[in-house]
Amino acid sequence: MIELLNDPAVWASLLTLTVMEIVLGIDNIIFISVLVSRLDPKQAKRARQIGLALALIFRIALLSILTVLIGLTAPVFTVLGEAISWRDLILLGGGLFLIVKGTHEIHQGIEGGHGESGSAAVAGFGAVIAQIIVIDMVFSVDSIVTAIGMAEHIEVMVAAVIISMIAMYLASGPISAFVQKHPTTKMLALAFLLLIGVALVADGLGFHIPRGYIYFAMAFSAGVEIVNILAASRRKAKHR
Repeated sequence: MIELLNDPAVWASLLTLTVMEIVLGIDNIIFISVLVSRLDPKQAKRARQIGLALALIFRIALLSILTVLIGLTAPVFTVLGEAISWRDLILLGGGLFLIVKGTHEIHQGIEGGHGESGSAAVAGFGAVIAQIIVIDMVFSVDSIVTAIGMAEHIEVMVAAVIISMIAMYLASGPISAFVQKHPTTKMLALAFLLLIGVALVADGLGFHIPRGYIYFAMAFSAGVEIVNILAASRRKAKHR
């Protein structure tokens, strides 16, 4: 362990892997922000804490069973000449889940829905946690496969995962508050979920879409939305 702390290459790999894990965690933050936006502020904060804590546990648990995880990329069966692994099936399932969830939320946002209270609100909180657990497991596989490919020491992988999860937790609050304050950004976030879902399905089918293209499209769309919000704020200020 002491030898690792004195090795500059280890520190370089830790920095690189941490940045990669944070970038990969953007998808998770967006998903959690959309889910908790339906809860009251107190429950939303608790749901974010539970969701990100579970994500951290899943990632460390997967790192502790590297041999099983590496086996996930081994072909399980073949369809039309295309080898399908457990990792592909997980990505396919997660991608389809995001597409269905995003479509349902967009439809509900446009058509409107009935408010919930009492036991229904508790059930809603439980449903949010259940959905966070499902998608945490999907994103954990992709995240840890990346970690295995980028670092040689499990200590470095665990440290990078913990640092990235702390960064995600610090960012999740402001992002969730921003989405809550500006309803139009929720629709944009739901569109991002559809985009991410399609990318995961494509990965599961063996058609890798470079993440740089996806993140650029998301950043560009977010930039346009921020300009619209600023313009709307200035118009409101003038009317006052």
